[in-house]
Amino acid sequence: MATLPKWTDERTDQLTNFVGDETPVSQATVAEAADQLDTTTRSVSSKLRKMGFDVELASAKSARAFSDSQETTLSAFVSDNSGQYTYAEIASHFEGGAFSAKSIQGKILSMELTDHVKAAPKVETVRTYSPDEEETFVAMVNDGAFVEAIAEKLDRTVNSIRGKALSLLRSGDIDAIPRQEHTKGSAKEDPLAELGDVSEMTVESIAEQIGKTARGVKTMLTRRGLTASDYDGAAKKEKAAS
Repeated sequence: MATLPKWTDERTDQLTNFVGDETPVSQATVAEAADQLDTTTRSVSSKLRKMGFDVELASAKSARAFSDSQETTLSAFVSDNSGQYTYAEIASHFEGGAFSAKSIQGKILSMELTDHVKAAPKVETVRTYSPDEEETFVAMVNDGAFVEAIAEKLDRTVNSIRGKALSLLRSGDIDAIPRQEHTKGSAKEDPLAELGDVSEMTVESIAEQIGKTARGVKTMLTRRGLTASDYDGAAKKEKAAS
């Protein structure tokens, strides 16, 4: 059996930055973190729990199955409204939003009804870092610069630098997320506060700006009842309260 890599301070920082403030940490995030850090989901879950994170139980990750009657109803709905709704819109209309858009997409694919689904509009990604800034960012990371130094050099917030680092890590442009020279204590400012109105921003752009994962941002938006351009946190919060 291969020996798992040890949880060094650097790897622990990478894991903490990857998870952000998502709570509980979902099994999907655990799996992504395990892949990024070349370890097992069991090791990631164990480490997070030791650090005090609330981690979703592995048994909670199983997808909800469609009953025969729900499958028949979904098939009829999609066929009768051919070309009218996207996967996300179908999910919001079907069974009171009980199924995620991904679950709906998978079921429609298995029923070979994808031709009846309206194509979702492409979300234009707003580039917040220029190619020259990205080149400087990568060079400073490779030189071992701290997050604060990169933030000062590029005139960005620490949260923005952490988010960009996560993006570059996933794309393979850097091998590790830079460490912070100074860490904050228990009193944390609201990372969304400095962004102001986020209703015109996508979840991914918010995540990059504040240094969180997309799942972490969705959790924050839902908790605060806020709406992004591609995620309705207010509706999610209202549904959870009902």
